[in-house]
Amino acid sequence: MTGEEEANQEAGLASPAGTAAPRGGGVTVRVLGALALSHGINDALQALLPAVYPLLKSSYGLTFAQVGMITFAFQVSGSLLQPVIGNFTDRRPLPFSLALGMGVTLGGLMLLALAASYGAIVTAAAMVGTGSAIFHPEASRLARLASGGRHGFAQSVFQVGGNLGSALGPVLAAAVVMSRGQGHLAWFSLLALAGIGVLGCVGVWYRRHLAEIRRRAPGTPVRPPNPYPPGHTAFALGVLGVLVFSKFFYTTSLSSFYTFYLMHRFGVSAQEAQYYLAVYLGAFAVGTFAGGPAGDRWGRKLVIWISILGAAPFTLALPHVPSLAGVVVLTVVIGLVLASAFSAILVFAQELMPGRVGLVAGLFFGFAFGMAGIGSAVLGRLADHTSLDFVFHLCAWLPLIGAFTVLLPDVEGRRARTAG
Repeated sequence: MTGEEEANQEAGLASPAGTAAPRGGGVTVRVLGALALSHGINDALQALLPAVYPLLKSSYGLTFAQVGMITFAFQVSGSLLQPVIGNFTDRRPLPFSLALGMGVTLGGLMLLALAASYGAIVTAAAMVGTGSAIFHPEASRLARLASGGRHGFAQSVFQVGGNLGSALGPVLAAAVVMSRGQGHLAWFSLLALAGIGVLGCVGVWYRRHLAEIRRRAPGTPVRPPNPYPPGHTAFALGVLGVLVFSKFFYTTSLSSFYTFYLMHRFGVSAQEAQYYLAVYLGAFAVGTFAGGPAGDRWGRKLVIWISILGAAPFTLALPHVPSLAGVVVLTVVIGLVLASAFSAILVFAQELMPGRVGLVAGLFFGFAFGMAGIGSAVLGRLADHTSLDFVFHLCAWLPLIGAFTVLLPDVEGRRARTAG
């Protein structure tokens, strides 16, 4: 079985031996590039939301708890819907659902630009989260289909597109919105429209791909068996969930409150703080790209070990560094190290449950969104009652939870022994 045939089968699409994906590897590379580009647009639009928090906080007199609740609305709307959508598309793929998701994000962005009350801002945030919930599970499935068997590499390319978009969002917000006002968010509807166009083309390819697979292999899609009994699989997924909790609870402390922390501790301006946030997010993107190929080559469990637990010395040191330059350098290192975990965790989970790519992607993207949302709300309220310094001291301990990686099974070794 070729890499493309394996990707088709594990995505829940039957593909008989000897058949290749339609049109060959060149097209799949272009599809993967289109997915990474659209993921970048999607996440750049998402990143505009926390990037304009200082503007919204001052304009509407919001507390840190209210700022956290905006993120909560965005993250939890995505968290609850993604597993449902992923499970549905495992059974019934929807080629144009990606473009639909970007359309919902566009609606949320326009509402945010025009919002005149806290309630409207929260509703806009929930719409942006819903658009992401529609986008991520099916986009992750398509990335796996376009992988040619290099699953970690494909997920990293897909993820790094999103991370680069997340890094671009604060820069765009600083350049366009922070100095001109909330209404200028409407200009970014042009980006959303471009994303809808790209995803429409991807949907045409996906529809043709599905039609050719069904023509060559009519009947019910074939799923390979799970490598472990249900109880062992559930335990391993639970461990992965704990690791996702530690990673995203920590990263939300930076994505939601890093700008406020720099403004409070070092007296930088809101606009300057956005650029420092972009530096951290850029480092996060680079780390994401490195994690997938490293997992393909040396094993995903090792990458998870190094990524989460390996970040702990730097996160513990961060609150004690006295200079702005030192804090910026440490956040770059933290971004590089910590970022590689999610691609490895996602592919590890997909190997635990082959053939359920949409469900797994929905569960883990959704859980990540949920943890980030809950973390933002909890940490915002904690900051109101204590201080941002206390929040950063507390969160610094979270990467130590990476030690739970020791409880994960050796999926890759088992697969190699089975194949042998």
